[in-house]
Amino acid sequence: MTGSLQAIVFDFDGVIADSEPLHLKAFQQMLREAGFDLTSADYYARYLGYDDVGLLQALARDRGTPMSDGQMTALVARKGAILQGMLHDGHVLFPGAAEFIETAARHVPIAIASGALRHEIVEIIGNAGLQHLFPVVVAAGDTPQSKPSPAPYLLAFERLRESSGADLDPSRCVAIEDSRWGLESARGAGLRCVGVTTSYPATELAGAELVAGSLKDLTIAALDGLCATAPRPAAG
Repeated sequence: MTGSLQAIVFDFDGVIADSEPLHLKAFQQMLREAGFDLTSADYYARYLGYDDVGLLQALARDRGTPMSDGQMTALVARKGAILQGMLHDGHVLFPGAAEFIETAARHVPIAIASGALRHEIVEIIGNAGLQHLFPVVVAAGDTPQSKPSPAPYLLAFERLRESSGADLDPSRCVAIEDSRWGLESARGAGLRCVGVTTSYPATELAGAELVAGSLKDLTIAALDGLCATAPRPAAG
């Protein structure tokens, strides 16, 4: 490691993989089968930041329709099966994502902190030849709480510190996110926050200290420059 940047933790859906539209389609099909509707507007406004279980819990709460744990487990499994069929249809990484990840891994330790299912992440990064670059992957179910709780980023940071053997400082480690929920999670863990506008415009990425269009628009130099500055005080 050189300079101020010590590590990078990536969100997955909407940052590395252009899979948010696929998740929405899979949720919509699964929910239609279960007698619910979910519009694109509602998904992006209210639910994108949740993992699968969290989305169903929030939806059930919002609709006043309680769901048992067994029902949720079955619905999550059905959604996963629908999504798997979609993922096999083509390459889902954002343009330039693989190149940036490869460059980043040559400079600093990198990890993933995501609400996606582990097998989905592993399959996609494996197909792209990137799996060996990520010593740490935190996925859905690895922490008691999902984003926007800081738990996923806290766990990813601790595991990355252990795997790298480096005394990492969270204020010199960058999280790259596409939603305000993810940015809240990363900020709560003390990481520096970078937003990409793949899912939301910059105006909706509250908490981002640096905003770019996508990974292909980022540079290690820009992230190093961010970490060389003092963290922005929390709003309040």
